[in-house]
Amino acid sequence: MDEAFFGAMLASTLRVSTPLILCALAGLFSERSGVVDIGLEGKMLFGAFAAGAAGAAYGSTTIAIACAMLVATSLSWMHGLACVSHKGDQVVSGVAINIIASGMTVVLGIAWFAQGGQTPPVTGEVRIQALFPQAVAALHGIPWIGAVVGEGLLGHNAMVYFTLLLVPATWWLLFRTRFGLRLRAVGENPQMVDAAGVSVAGLRYTALTLNGMLCGLAGSYLVLAQSANFSHNMTAGRGFMALAALIFGRWHPVGAFWACLLFGFLDAAAIRLQGVQLPGLGEVPVQAIQALPYVLTVVLLAGFIGKAVAPQALGKPYSKER
Repeated sequence: MDEAFFGAMLASTLRVSTPLILCALAGLFSERSGVVDIGLEGKMLFGAFAAGAAGAAYGSTTIAIACAMLVATSLSWMHGLACVSHKGDQVVSGVAINIIASGMTVVLGIAWFAQGGQTPPVTGEVRIQALFPQAVAALHGIPWIGAVVGEGLLGHNAMVYFTLLLVPATWWLLFRTRFGLRLRAVGENPQMVDAAGVSVAGLRYTALTLNGMLCGLAGSYLVLAQSANFSHNMTAGRGFMALAALIFGRWHPVGAFWACLLFGFLDAAAIRLQGVQLPGLGEVPVQAIQALPYVLTVVLLAGFIGKAVAPQALGKPYSKER
C-alpha cells in the first residue's frame, strides 16, 4: 500500500460519502422536528431521476439541480400533509414515498425516454466538474502530498466541498440560533412550543422543506457527479444507510457526518478490494465485499438503535389542545 492507494481511498471515501451526508442532514432536520422520515431513499431516488431527466432535456446544471430539489421537496410536503396536517402514520407515509418513487421513476422514464426506465446520459457541460484541477496538476509528482492532498482532498467538485461545509453550518443553525432552538424544542416538547405562541406545524413544514432540498441535492449528485444518467434503483439503499448513520450519530450533525464517512469508506473499500488476493484466503468474493456497507448498517442499527436517545416527540403527531 503506497501513497497512491491512500490518496485514492481518501478521494473515493469523500465522493461516496457526499450523498450519504446530504441525506443524513436531511433526515436530521426532519427527525429533530419530530417527524420520522423513512422516505429518504425515495426522495433521493426521485431527485436523481428529476436531475437526469432535466439535465438531458435542458442541458443545464442549474435547471437539473433545481428540478431535483423541487421534486424532492414536493415529496416532503406530501409527507407533511399526511403526517403533520392529517396526523397520519409517519412510517407508513415514508414507506409509501419509497414505493411511489421506485415505481414512478421507471414508468416516467419509459414513457418519456423509452430506454427501459433510464434517462439519456447528460453531457459533459451539465456534469459537475472538479473545482481545483490546476492545483491537483501542480501537486502531481510530489511524494504523498500529490496523492493525498492533491487527488485525495483537492480533486473534487464544488458539491463535495459544499456538503462538507454544510455539516458545521447545520450544527450552528441547530445549536446556536433561535430557529434551531425552536426546531429542537418542537421535536422534544411541542406543547411547550405551542404554548409559547410558535406554530408547531409551521416549524415541522420548514424542517421538511429543508429535508426535501437536501434530498434533492443528494439525488442530483448521483447523476451529475457520479453517474452520467439515471438508472433504476440507482440509490441502492443509500437513504437507509443515511438513516442508520443518523441514528448511529445520535441525531447530531457531527456524529452523523463521521458515521457517513465510515459507510463511505467501506463502500470505497468494497470497490478497491474487488479481485484482491488476500494471504491465505485467496481472492475475496465480490459479493462479500459489496455487502460490507449494508451488513454494517444492520449491525449498527441492531446495536445502537436501543441505546441512542431519539427526540421525545419523534413519530408522535401533535394535536393542538383546545
